[in-house]
Amino acid sequence: MSILAQHKYPLSSRHHVRTCHSPFLPTRVYCAATTTTTATTNTTTTEPRSGPDRLVIERPILNDSTLASTWSHRAWVASGCTTVLISLAKATTGAAESHMWLEPILAGVVGYILADLGSGVYHWGIDNYGNASTPLFGSQIEAFQGHHKWPWTITRRQFANNLHALARAVTFTVLPLDLVFNDPVFHGFVAVCSGCIMFSQQFHAWAHTTKSRLPPLVAALQDAGLLVSRSQHAAHHRPPYDNNYCIVSGVWNEHLDKQKAFEALEMVLFFKLGVRPRSWSDPNSDWIEDTQ
Repeated sequence: MSILAQHKYPLSSRHHVRTCHSPFLPTRVYCAATTTTTATTNTTTTEPRSGPDRLVIERPILNDSTLASTWSHRAWVASGCTTVLISLAKATTGAAESHMWLEPILAGVVGYILADLGSGVYHWGIDNYGNASTPLFGSQIEAFQGHHKWPWTITRRQFANNLHALARAVTFTVLPLDLVFNDPVFHGFVAVCSGCIMFSQQFHAWAHTTKSRLPPLVAALQDAGLLVSRSQHAAHHRPPYDNNYCIVSGVWNEHLDKQKAFEALEMVLFFKLGVRPRSWSDPNSDWIEDTQ
């Protein structure tokens, strides 16, 4: 991603940005020219800036193979779903055998609420810290930054491709719990919480999908506030890009933003570690959406 940062060129620079509209794909051409003044002749000349910033053409590819699901992706999603279903089965059978239904159901509600909070904390972290070379999370950090540039691509990403990373994490986390614990209340929490976390990226994709293309049940759940709505998540993709991070139900977003919880965490990290979040910087072309 080439960014023409004016502060790098203190002389009076003129940046020309021309958007070329195509009936198929958006193409944006960035051209730069630097103005220099000669003291002896008092004349001004404009020359094209040399180097790679002189001309950059960005073209998103709709049929990119990286958006397709592979058999590896499908296997991880299948394994993640299996571990969640085992936990759910243990919660159900345990509740039936003990005739104790209220506690597992309440535990599931708590798991659903905390999954939304967890999705917000995770989303905030990878939006603001690290880069593509960060261990474990680098690929997801890079993907989320690309998502800010072209949010619509998440609706073109195939199901298993979108969920496999979280499904892998759920598999490694929930499988040991399935093997060790049998308490129905515990598994009521684990099944719902892990399931919501694993499918949070699908909820996220639905929040970018037009209502006419959504399954009626999904649209109804969004309207009821049980899944993050399109209007609520749209606020996350508008300046200053530092709010509405939760992507399961979005129930935590208003409270976290009103209390400035993430801003407080950013201040703590800055004063303790000297690390600045990306949201503190002026939005550049990496954060600004290119529409389809």
